Amino acid sequence: MSEQNNQNTQESQTPHKRRVRYKGKYPKKFEEKYKELQPEKYKDTIAHVIQKGNTPAGMHISIMVNEILDFLKIQPGETGFDATLGYGGHTKAMLECLKGEGHIYATDVDPEESAKTRKRLADQGFGEDILSIRLQNFCTIDEIAKEVGGFDFILADLGVSSMQIDNPKRGFSFKVDGPLDLRLNQEKGISAAERLDNISEEELAGMLYENSDEPYCEELAKAITDEIRRGNRIDTTTKLRNVIEKTLDFLPNNKEKKDIIKKTCQRTFQALRIDVNNEFEVLYEFMEKLPGALKPGGRVAILTFHSGEDKLVKKALKAGYKEGIYSEYARDVVRPSAQECAQNGRARSTKMRWAVKAE
Repeated sequence: MSEQNNQNTQESQTPHKRRVRYKGKYPKKFEEKYKELQPEKYKDTIAHVIQKGNTPAGMHISIMVNEILDFLKIQPGETGFDATLGYGGHTKAMLECLKGEGHIYATDVDPEESAKTRKRLADQGFGEDILSIRLQNFCTIDEIAKEVGGFDFILADLGVSSMQIDNPKRGFSFKVDGPLDLRLNQEKGISAAERLDNISEEELAGMLYENSDEPYCEELAKAITDEIRRGNRIDTTTKLRNVIEKTLDFLPNNKEKKDIIKKTCQRTFQALRIDVNNEFEVLYEFMEKLPGALKPGGRVAILTFHSGEDKLVKKALKAGYKEGIYSEYARDVVRPSAQECAQNGRARSTKMRWAVKAE
């Protein structure tokens, strides 16, 4: 039998595997949203999803882009720093302001998403000649600033990207079942499930209160640690959500109960995410190093998404102003417009603070 016939025989014996069907107008499972996950191929689908006020799977809609650019006043030839690369939306907008002159340095700890963003931006004409992406934490800003001579503008978007929230295997969302991971870099550190394995009731209650102002922190801490002590490991998002729902079952059965449970789930997952990624420690270090990374007259804009972050940023900028490090700083937060919040629900909790380094 000829080599060609052999090949034909093998192909005929291999069963044809059909692609997952795009179920209905709005498929619920992440892996079924293949149209949304290929924005370059299905532009009409992407536009429709965004128009409906939703974020397409695998994408991230950048928040307050106009407000950020209006404040940073980026000029061609300047050097900038994007602390959290993410999907690259803010980065792209800032790169366009440079008009091919200058350079932006960006950091991200997520190897999976940063590789995708690097390729996406390179395909759009933003290669290594104008953009350097470092797979490291943004609290290393001092090292990069020393290397390049400081920055004219800096942006730090402290929110978690939608790509991470929507992907079940990352464990960021209580709405879909997945491993209780919550790490921004799954190659380092311990998962949220591992963190819960040996945590004490007192420590967990403190974490829930300090990281998310959870009003039911003591009840939840007792329920979660009791469940683990009984030998029932909480290693999936669904298991944690079920414990939360069971713990709050004492609430009156009315319209508010469902909303309270939802917000408690959000706060609990937020508290765990902040803990396993050392987010407050990283932010504190970044704010300490920030003045030394800015050139005289340099500008910084910071987007926060919960009260803990905002208080830390506000306190640091106010102290810097009093010490004469900053010539101006945001006494009041800048909020996204009502129109933006209507189009992108994830923008609602955003607060922008800013400062200008003294000359």
